Amino acid sequence: MNVRTLCLGILTYGDASGYEIKKAFQERLSLVFDAGFGSIYPALNKLTEDGFVSCRAEAQSKRPDKKVYSITTEGQLKFLDDLQQQPAEDKFRSEALTTLLFAHLLQPRNVSELIDEIITNYEQNIDVLSKGCDIKRSHSEKFLCGFGVTVRKAAITYMQDNRHLVEAESLLSQNAAE
Repeated sequence: MNVRTLCLGILTYGDASGYEIKKAFQERLSLVFDAGFGSIYPALNKLTEDGFVSCRAEAQSKRPDKKVYSITTEGQLKFLDDLQQQPAEDKFRSEALTTLLFAHLLQPRNVSELIDEIITNYEQNIDVLSKGCDIKRSHSEKFLCGFGVTVRKAAITYMQDNRHLVEAESLLSQNAAE
């Protein structure tokens, strides 16, 4: 899915400002998708241009007017059509794990520290998710939250059991260079 499609999806829950949509990406979609203001606002502008979203200004005291976006009937139909067109293919993106692909170029100490940092981040993420799973609104959100906890627990176990593979590769490369 792309940012535009996900913005439409978020708006199916109700009207929202760009800030609230960004917050939904952080709270509801953070396990599966990341988007910043730099991609959200252009997506909302294009969706508005295409008639899939409407935008109204709401006055705020001591602040500029807030733009609030609403999904149109055409937008709902577009979102449903996009949902039905999505392949069941799953892609996983991880900056940290991509770095480990090049562990042979890093100092062994740096590789070990990176693995420790990844594990710590996963543990912290599990804590946050575990607390959040209980307050998720829908069964789909609870499912996604539980999935995220399970995957991260499995990732931690795998990394603890197999970290020696990338640590050894880094050590071998360093020894060969000396």
